[in-house]
Amino acid sequence: MTFSNSLELLSFHWVVYTIYAFMIISIVAWFGYNLGRKEKAKSIVRIPFYGYMAFLVIMGVGHHIFTYNAIPWVSQDITRHDITPDARYNIEVGNHKWRLPELPIVVQCGQTIAFDVTSDDLTYGFGLFRQDGTMVLQMQVDPGHNNDIYWTFNHNGDFDLTSTEYSGPAQYDEEGNDLMLVKHFMKVVGCEKGGKQ
Repeated sequence: MTFSNSLELLSFHWVVYTIYAFMIISIVAWFGYNLGRKEKAKSIVRIPFYGYMAFLVIMGVGHHIFTYNAIPWVSQDITRHDITPDARYNIEVGNHKWRLPELPIVVQCGQTIAFDVTSDDLTYGFGLFRQDGTMVLQMQVDPGHNNDIYWTFNHNGDFDLTSTEYSGPAQYDEEGNDLMLVKHFMKVVGCEKGGKQ
């Protein structure tokens, strides 16, 4: 099982975590029911309870162990020392303003891009968003540190950039508009199938 983008992953996890939440709620209901009973639970009744608890722990941990490689950016992050990006973009941010290369950045389908982002003053976030407002990727940008992220783009799209960290009221104007929002920051082209990144 592999996911080509964060929306597919989110849909999968939504189903799994919904089922898991109902299973945990059933434990709380079972526990509450037994608290209200006058007679004490016998030892034999405790065995299914602890077995069910063990099952929930195994399911929760197992889900993450068996799906972490299906998340497209995990293996890329673990093996990043072996990856040579197709393009690298150096971006600076300071005083609530981005210093960017020529826009829009055009990326061909399947390319791995490295974003190196440095901050002059505050902690910012580097976040790429789809046109419907859903997030593709983000990283924290700390001043005085190397901040980089590798990402392989497998779907066509037009992406906006903004800070995903609150960096003070200067990020917004009096009407609440995000002054760090860069519309149409990047465009991915050349993928055969559409779909969202």
